Amino acid sequence: MGDAPLVIDVIDNGGQWTHREWRMLRYLGVDTKIFPNDTPLEELRDVDGLILSGGAARVGLTGELGRCGDYLSLDVPILGICAGLQFMAGFYGGKAAEADEPEFGAATMRLSDDPGPLFSATPSEQIVWESHNDEVVDVPENFRITASSDSCRVQAMQNDSGDRLGVQFHPEVNDSEFGETIFRNFVSICDRARKTD
Repeated sequence: MGDAPLVIDVIDNGGQWTHREWRMLRYLGVDTKIFPNDTPLEELRDVDGLILSGGAARVGLTGELGRCGDYLSLDVPILGICAGLQFMAGFYGGKAAEADEPEFGAATMRLSDDPGPLFSATPSEQIVWESHNDEVVDVPENFRITASSDSCRVQAMQNDSGDRLGVQFHPEVNDSEFGETIFRNFVSICDRARKTD
């Protein structure tokens, strides 16, 4: 079983780049499928990790994202991207709201002093691709900010145990300089979690 490929599925929240997330995982040798966000929890596969994709929904204003709340009960690492991050923040007691300065296109992001394993082997300042009207304004208890930009204080966050991670930007888009490395790091996080089970 140890040699079996990791299983990391993507929850489709209606984002325009969900297939890029799936394709990146395939490229990295992961067994991956895309599931719509209304899929009942019991119909998901037995996964080693999960990605909550971005979406068109104004999560910062509605606080709703299909059955993503059910998926967060899984005992595996979960990465929320854009709307996935915003939903994760609200679910755990933080808050997302309409951004004062929506971000679209390339932006410069800076890592915190302790950005965690998701940003391993990436520089403290990097170009990322943005596409959001809403943002996290309050980080949940037991989470910390791991990256920021001039327009968005919470470009990334993770919880203290390191199994709930979120990014506001889109690492799956080619314009994010170290997107592949970030995906590779998430795969490594899932691999380490599987080996400790």
